[in-house]
Amino acid sequence: MKNQRTISFRLDEDKLKALDGLAETVDRDRTYLLNEAVSNYLELQAYHQSLIKEGLKAVKEGRTIETSEVRARISKLARSRRAVR
Repeated sequence: MKNQRTISFRLDEDKLKALDGLAETVDRDRTYLLNEAVSNYLELQAYHQSLIKEGLKAVKEGRTIETSEVRARISKLARSRRAVR
């Protein structure tokens, strides 16, 4: 088992009730759900950071397109989706 530490923080009553309701529904305890939530949050933040780095690298390398080209591509995609319906 990994090194674990106990922490505490404040949570408003509505969130605590929702957390406890979810814990009961999925038959898990608060600790499990909070660990899952923190893991998911950290994973999402790491993903966002990687996208930002990727975007900055693309700008640095000149791999960008003009706003007008983006709009044209979106319009074309929207038209093609309407035609499929």
